[in-house]
Amino acid sequence: MSVKSSFPITDNHMHIDPRARGLSAVKDFKNTGGTHIFLVTKPSWTLGVKISKPQDYTAVFDETINITKQTEDVGVKSFPVLGVHPAEINNLTDNLGMNLDDAVEIMKGGLDLAAQYVRDGYAVGIKTGRPHYPVSDKVWNASNEVMEHGFSLGAEIDCAVQLHTESVGEPELNDITKRANRSGIKLHKVVKHYSPPMVNVCESLGIFPGVLSGKEAIETALEEGDRFMMETDYIDDPQRPGAVMGPKTVPKRTLKMVEKFGEDVFWKVHKENPEKVYDVEIEL
Repeated sequence: MSVKSSFPITDNHMHIDPRARGLSAVKDFKNTGGTHIFLVTKPSWTLGVKISKPQDYTAVFDETINITKQTEDVGVKSFPVLGVHPAEINNLTDNLGMNLDDAVEIMKGGLDLAAQYVRDGYAVGIKTGRPHYPVSDKVWNASNEVMEHGFSLGAEIDCAVQLHTESVGEPELNDITKRANRSGIKLHKVVKHYSPPMVNVCESLGIFPGVLSGKEAIETALEEGDRFMMETDYIDDPQRPGAVMGPKTVPKRTLKMVEKFGEDVFWKVHKENPEKVYDVEIEL
């Protein structure tokens, strides 16, 4: 039996892959009370797309948009967030034999293409960031250059920029914010995906956390306030079926926590916050 919520329930970062569970994962999300998804592009190599020029990202982005249309057929509204995974820098250099400068230009070009999709109304945000694993100083600096290009695009077209980065504490969040600030992007449109529940720190800096929705993390976030979004980072990878969190997590966690925290805070978390960040309408 499916659960109906009296308010929207939104997952800020989810991947759906028709080669894996696909729409059955979306149905799980819906049947446990979920209503809206920010649907993020999967890394190019997980889709079998070989990148040699920026235009090659068209196949990745078009697939995400097509999945968005399919989720609506099963009753879940999804908003595409398109971009270039920061690990692409190692895919291009290590696996495809490209030099670092060319890899940077291709990744920037991919972000340019994602920005055009946003301009044309097909997507609501851009995804970028920097590696979450150790890399050389050259690769780290190059990755920051790509991320800062994403910030500049976000500033230019006034759209949200979701970040995939290393694990963060206050020093890392400060560094990210300084880099974003130089671009002129509105800081509330900078979304730290896979964020720890550092609601107060993010608010003081101006950026927005998408908190990974473990029970303790959400309770900690709620104790600090309501300026955050919830997410699973569900990856829908047939090779890693249990990785990160399942599609039922955000709705189940939310409805359980309503018993303790009430509904009002979740109207803010699941509707008002994403509406402000992404300039979308979230309606039941």
